[in-house]
Amino acid sequence: MKEKILPSLVLTIIAVIVCGALVLANELTKDKVEAAQKEKISSSLSETFGDAAYTELDKAIDGIDKTYSGDNGTTIFEITQDGYAKGGLHVLIGFDKEGKLCGVGFLDMGETPGLGTKVRDQKSFTEQFIGLTEKTEDFEPITGATFSSKGMKAAIDKALDAYNDQLGGAAK
Repeated sequence: MKEKILPSLVLTIIAVIVCGALVLANELTKDKVEAAQKEKISSSLSETFGDAAYTELDKAIDGIDKTYSGDNGTTIFEITQDGYAKGGLHVLIGFDKEGKLCGVGFLDMGETPGLGTKVRDQKSFTEQFIGLTEKTEDFEPITGATFSSKGMKAAIDKALDAYNDQLGGAAK
């Protein structure tokens, strides 16, 4: 009987100790992780859309993670979109005060290095969307990064829809 209970008891004790260590590690690092994430978003906003005071809006929009407003008149959407990888594109897509798409910034890239990452690395790809005020089917995908290109196009379309339909943007 002892041979049957002892292994299960030892495994249970190990699992409880490991879970406790994970909870402790989470408690000790969660504030630092949150601060680092906020700093990453803040620097990406300034880098992509210029120096301004950016505030997070409380408006919930389907398909949009967060919405930011800059005191320079920009509206920026944070979007996580599937490319080749599920949730592989974590981007900021912004509109100027005239309602034109004015920039695309990348917070995280989970796409295949050297292939899917070309949507971030080849500036000509994202530049083709600058100035859009409504969705278009006319875009040039990157050869070899078809899924990532289509994922970026879907993120752009989400942002355009959100800006025009939810915020009364330029296309109205």
